[in-house]
Amino acid sequence: MSEKLNIKISIADRVYPLSIESSQEEALRSASKKIDTMIKQFEQNYAVRDKQDVLAMCALQFASQTEQKTIDTVQDQENSLKRLHNLDKKLSELLSK
Repeated sequence: MSEKLNIKISIADRVYPLSIESSQEEALRSASKKIDTMIKQFEQNYAVRDKQDVLAMCALQFASQTEQKTIDTVQDQENSLKRLHNLDKKLSELLSK
């Protein structure tokens, strides 16, 4: 078992100490930067009352991106399956001649 790495991540001007696997560090730091960038965009473009509103919008944005990727993946898989089925049908027809 690998040893845990203690890091501090800053989100919305608050520091969060975390104990993580070293393989997670890059992704967590990148996510933290993306959240802070999104917070700045929301604060510049919308009238927000407090950080909680901005963080809720960030959470919604990230969750919707994840859901959309899931939907797109399922649709891609369905399309690929249909194409494979059609190809199999055509090959079967050709081989039966």
